Amino acid sequence: MPNYVEPFAGSLAVLLGRPTDPRNEIVNDIDCYVANAWRAVKESPDEVAAYCDWPVNEADLHARHYWLHNQIEFRTRMGHDPDYYDAKIAGWWIWGLSCWIGDNFCRPRQQASLPHLTGGKGVARQVPHLTGGKGDRGVNARRLRNDESPSASPDGRSRSGSQSANLADWFAVLSDRLRFTKIVCGDWHRVLTKAATFGQGFTGVLLDPPYDTDGHDDVYGELSRGISAKVRDWAVANGDNPLLRIALCGYDGEHEMPEDWECVAWKAAGGYGSQNRAGNDNALRERIWFNPACLSDQKNMPLFAELAL
Repeated sequence: MPNYVEPFAGSLAVLLGRPTDPRNEIVNDIDCYVANAWRAVKESPDEVAAYCDWPVNEADLHARHYWLHNQIEFRTRMGHDPDYYDAKIAGWWIWGLSCWIGDNFCRPRQQASLPHLTGGKGVARQVPHLTGGKGDRGVNARRLRNDESPSASPDGRSRSGSQSANLADWFAVLSDRLRFTKIVCGDWHRVLTKAATFGQGFTGVLLDPPYDTDGHDDVYGELSRGISAKVRDWAVANGDNPLLRIALCGYDGEHEMPEDWECVAWKAAGGYGSQNRAGNDNALRERIWFNPACLSDQKNMPLFAELAL
């Protein structure tokens, strides 16, 4: 698929797992900390890695959480300047997420809640698993996937096998992969215009909004209320466009789609809470609805096969 659009980008897990070389890609997230992290990793991977490289410390987690949440000017600039990013905010935010258990780190709501520390090694506990695109350019992505440290950085400097070096190499690979990806911060409609999608030809659109049945109002506040239904309405209204390949994510029973849409069940691996709780019913409720223009063989490609792992 030459064009790919993802209005609710989040961790970019699907984009990074695309089986084809990147061409025209647009990702968006209304959460300015998410969008900033990807912009900063794309433009200044070494600087972000340096700010991420910090041991787990509860006092620092409290202090940085408070500081990040109070960056009002930063949030304003992220919504108005498509080229703006802050590597320090990105690094501290990524570090904080790696130490925090739960999903309310720097969210609009629940800011007074206490952080929970993970038992791992923070952000450096593992290297990335990249499968799509041209990740083998610069840093050797295959060796990174095998938990090996490359002998040299993209600029030729030697690196040891330390966690700091692995972390820098991790972000170098991500930066290389995102080189031509447009990263937008704002409302999801902004990246679903004709010019951004089928105006460029055949376009794949992944719609993975906050689920209405998932309690996201407590996390995102007004930002997510009713979004799932609005996204479904857009998908149905545009589902007959032969130039669009639309995949809509949700829970079983959440969306009533036209009969010619195909529904595929898959099982989510789940996060920390799911893995440490007996039974994870939501993991079994995951569904993806495909519009009629999606061919059956496309639904079985590695891109969607990985979602079921």
